[in-house]
Amino acid sequence: MIQAHGPPPLVHRTADFRGVTASLLRDPSALSGLLLSAAGAAGLTTAEPPLVRSLPRDGIAAVLLLALGHLSLHTMPERELLLLDLLVPQGRDPQKAIDVFTRKLGVTDVRAGRLDRG
Repeated sequence: MIQAHGPPPLVHRTADFRGVTASLLRDPSALSGLLLSAAGAAGLTTAEPPLVRSLPRDGIAAVLLLALGHLSLHTMPERELLLLDLLVPQGRDPQKAIDVFTRKLGVTDVRAGRLDRG
């Protein structure tokens, strides 16, 4: 019999949001708040505040470390694009986090993927 050891398996989700207002994609405070709201909606425990960095061409990269996993994003204002990456424990609902982004970004063009990890 094989026994599982260590933390529970993880779910890895990605979502591409197209047609996002460029000014929002350049706003570090709004994006930090969005990460925290999304984590809260999905019932995820944060390990520390979001880490946000500016990228070339006015883009932003941000990561929110969780007790187990992370939420991260990269923005490309010139393409009106936000890329979201979520790694969360099995049993949590990352779709709730994606739904927060969809609603707050005001977009309908969302392309999402899923991969079970661990």
